[in-house]
Amino acid sequence: MTSQFPYRLYLVTDELACLGRDFYWVAEEAIKGGVDIVQLREKKLDDRQFLQKAEKLKVICDRYKVPLIINDNVNVAQWVEADGIHVGQSDTAIHEVQKALGVDFPIGLSIEKMNDIKDPYSNLAWYYGVSPVFSTPTKTDTIAEWGLEGLSELKTMSTKALIAIGNIKIQNAASVIAAGADCLAVVSGICSAESPAKAAELFRKEIDLGLKIREK
Repeated sequence: MTSQFPYRLYLVTDELACLGRDFYWVAEEAIKGGVDIVQLREKKLDDRQFLQKAEKLKVICDRYKVPLIINDNVNVAQWVEADGIHVGQSDTAIHEVQKALGVDFPIGLSIEKMNDIKDPYSNLAWYYGVSPVFSTPTKTDTIAEWGLEGLSELKTMSTKALIAIGNIKIQNAASVIAAGADCLAVVSGICSAESPAKAAELFRKEIDLGLKIREK
C-alpha cells in the first residue's frame, strides 16, 4: 500500500444532496473545479444498484485520473477495480477488508474518538477520516465532534494523513486545514452548491490559505 496521500479535496457523494440534479453531472463538475479524490457513499442502495452507480462514476473518475473510493462494499470495490475503500468503526473490520482485498489495497478508516487509533488494526489504514470535525445533520451515528482542538491533538499523535469531514464549509475550510487536516472531505458543501465546480474552486483556495497559515 502506498503511504502517500497527496489529495486535498475529497468529495463524498450524496444523491439527496444533489437536490434532484443529475448525480454524475454534479460529480464531474466538482472534479473540474478541483476535487481530486471521490468516495461513492450510497448506503441505501443494494449491491446491484451500487455496482451500476460505481461503474458509471468510475468512468468519469478515470477520465480525469481521479481516484474512486468505495464506501464499505468489498464486492463493489473489487468489481469496478476501485482505487480504494473506506470503512467506518461500525462497518466491515479493516483487517477483514485487507484479507479480502489484499495487503496493498488502500483502505481509509473513520476515527471517531482518540482511542480508535490505539486499536492495533487501525495502523493498517491508508488515511484516517476524522469524523465529524463539526456535528452535521448528514451523519448522526457518531459520538461527538472533534472540533479544531481535537483535530490538532490527533495530528500530534498520528503520522497518518487526516481527512476532515463533518460540516466542512468554505467559511471554516482554512481553519480546519490550519488545525492539522491534510485534506477536506465535503458532502453538501459541493453537492448542494449552485455551481459544484465553483464551490470546489473556492474550497481549493481556502485549503491553500490554510496551508499557508499552518506553515507560519
